[in-house]
Amino acid sequence: MIIRRYGKWYHSVQPNFNPTAMTEIGFQRDRVFSIAADELDEDYRELAADELGADANAEVQRDAERTLLADLEGKLRDRAGRLEPGQLLIVKNDRSDWPKTRERREAVIVEGENRFHFHWWVDPPLRVGIYGKGGSE
Repeated sequence: MIIRRYGKWYHSVQPNFNPTAMTEIGFQRDRVFSIAADELDEDYRELAADELGADANAEVQRDAERTLLADLEGKLRDRAGRLEPGQLLIVKNDRSDWPKTRERREAVIVEGENRFHFHWWVDPPLRVGIYGKGGSE
């Protein structure tokens, strides 16, 4: 289960990675699970941490961004899918370091015509932690 902090509570969320949204890397609360932050701090401890990044290249801007977001979402779902019973995958980024998509365009010549080539990446990476029952150390 993927959870994210909202104020004094953690809520379960689903990825909402949308290339047409202003904030492409987003999450939507699904109301399946919630826990007070104090309770999570008491009952769970971090078992592992990871930084998820992605990058993509394409001749069409939208294709590059879609590929980038699909890759990042795939990595996130893969981590969540490997959780053992009772473990939580917590999104650790906050507003000050929220992951954003970045773009670089390169002008290239293809068969005598000027074209763009698009390179997209995520910066900063999506930081996640795997937490399990056991209290703080």
